[in-house]
Amino acid sequence: MTKEFKGQYFYANGKRKSAIAKVRLYKGDGKVFVNERDIKEWQDYKEQTQKILTPLKVTGMDGNFDLSIKVIGGGHNAQAEAIRLGIAKALVVFDPTLKGTLKKLGLISRDQRVKERKKPGLKSARRAPQFSKR
Repeated sequence: MTKEFKGQYFYANGKRKSAIAKVRLYKGDGKVFVNERDIKEWQDYKEQTQKILTPLKVTGMDGNFDLSIKVIGGGHNAQAEAIRLGIAKALVVFDPTLKGTLKKLGLISRDQRVKERKKPGLKSARRAPQFSKR
């Protein structure tokens, strides 16, 4: 993780499709680092940055923590959703009373939808070869 943050932290991981995010919350003033880069460098879209920081804004903790995040696998959207889940779970580790607020908004539950595997005899997961009568 980053060398800037020291001291006690609250840890949780989040997953979405094949993306895995390891999130550490440190007491601080709102700096966010993803893969040892500032979030503005890592993420191009403001919408995804807002999606990532949703759990902090909803609970009113958006300026209280520095975040150190390590994320691997998946695409940008899956990584953003994995980070969001990791932050929400880490906030629950910090303060268990926040669980109800986060659960109502669906930020605690993992989205378990993943790509279905290809089956033998088919072209993809469900697509069968074209049928010809003659």
